[in-house]
Amino acid sequence: QVQLVESGGGLVQPGGSLRLSCAASGSFFSIYAMGWYRQAPGKQRELVAVITSPGSTNYADSVKGRFSISRDNAKNTVYLQMNSLKPEDTAVYYCNAQIQRAMAGPQFQYWGQGTQVTVSE
Repeated sequence: QVQLVESGGGLVQPGGSLRLSCAASGSFFSIYAMGWYRQAPGKQRELVAVITSPGSTNYADSVKGRFSISRDNAKNTVYLQMNSLKPEDTAVYYCNAQIQRAMAGPQFQYWGQGTQVTVSE
């Protein structure tokens, strides 16, 4: 009933930029936080960036100064602007959202299907 749909992944040269989008759809009361995780082959999934409803953000040290996360609450959408991309940024990027389905109800985590980002010549 709740879906996260990602877009914006692709192939880009080192130093280039991409913008990822993730839109939440379905029936829910509120979204507390939305963020991006990534997983490279043979490595654990790691947090890239997260933004909460009050607007606070957190970034992985490896992307600070290069990536920027933002939200459009009216569209239930989170964006990840990725600049100065490096080959080590290559990974599958997953959208994550902490969603409250109903007033006074619990929060649950939801995941998108993942979108491939490849940084290479």
